[in-house]
Amino acid sequence: MAINALANISGVPASTVYSILNGKSKNPGTVSLQKLCDGLDISIREFFDSPLFDGLEQEIE
Repeated sequence: MAINALANISGVPASTVYSILNGKSKNPGTVSLQKLCDGLDISIREFFDSPLFDGLEQEIE
């Protein structure tokens, strides 16, 4: 899916989607993530239920 298409269906600016996908946005907000998930017709739970998130350590500041 093209960045502009994802931006259009989710209501998230294309620049934000681009930053997330290219690693420039290290900590995207929950509102943006929720909008992206809504646009993709998946839940936040489904989004995070991926092997990509296995083994990540919680960062405590």
